[in-house]
Amino acid sequence: MPRPTPPIVPAGTLPARLRLLFVTGAHRTGAWLAEAFAHDSAVKVEIEEARGMAHGLARLRDEVYDAVLASHEPGQIDGLDLAEALVGGGAEAPLVLLGSLSEQEMLAQTLEAGADAYVCVHTTTTRSLIWIVARAMERHRLLRENRRLAQAEQHRLQQEHLETQRLLDEQRSLIRDLECLTDAGSRATQLATQRRQSAVFGDEAEIEELVIAKPSSLPAELVSHYHELMRAYVIMGSGNLGDSMARIAELLADARVTAPETMQLHVRVLEEMVRGLGARSARHVMTRADLLVLEVMVHLSEVYRKRYFQRIEPPVQMLLPGFETHGAAA
Repeated sequence: MPRPTPPIVPAGTLPARLRLLFVTGAHRTGAWLAEAFAHDSAVKVEIEEARGMAHGLARLRDEVYDAVLASHEPGQIDGLDLAEALVGGGAEAPLVLLGSLSEQEMLAQTLEAGADAYVCVHTTTTRSLIWIVARAMERHRLLRENRRLAQAEQHRLQQEHLETQRLLDEQRSLIRDLECLTDAGSRATQLATQRRQSAVFGDEAEIEELVIAKPSSLPAELVSHYHELMRAYVIMGSGNLGDSMARIAELLADARVTAPETMQLHVRVLEEMVRGLGARSARHVMTRADLLVLEVMVHLSEVYRKRYFQRIEPPVQMLLPGFETHGAAA
């Protein structure tokens, strides 16, 4: 059963009530401390007493307190040892040490032991002690909240990386499907070319040009150029990269890169970029990368379309005005 957490108090204000555990030695009771709190009506304080460090640790295992006050009496009870025991045991209750030594003498040792504050009982006031306890409670609440947010952020990043890996796997599957379609189309094209070659004696070079050979590997310069384009696109978006999009499409077309090979290039570069992110977020990179490959595919298809029409409808040299009739008479 989870332990109840103290109510959240706005910063800069005192809680309405406090439930405290006072760990003291065998020769000094906590009656004086309860009487001091009773004379200050700012906060309703409920204080329970534990004799000795062992008794105090046992109470903390069974009960939940807003904070712990502990006596530091050398020779009887050592508050520094109690602080180290609480930190070693994973206790999260705020701890304030009370003693007769000066704060300047004990503060550094107190903080190094893991306690929140040290108060000299001869120089402090009840209201000051209440504020010190309230500040210690606020500090522990902020630490718990910060730890919870850090764990939530770590979990979110892990989920993002898992989702990124799933999307990359889907893109690899898409590449395999496209390669199957491309291979089937290439076999059909080769078969049609062989039939045409057997029926019509045409130029062998022209026939071979109809079949686009699949490059075994992409040029390193092209991969590097696409990597730089993706990096710029992730940072700036597509606003100022129109010329770069057209340029990469021309380079891909010059290298006779197919759509599956373009996707393969994209996934390869994207994997390297996501791997370099480490523990950082990958959602933004994946979103921008999806838009990038979409724009690249659109530019690439437009380049291939223009080249196709230029091939089937090559430009024709027009005659100057007045030369049409002479040409016809000749």
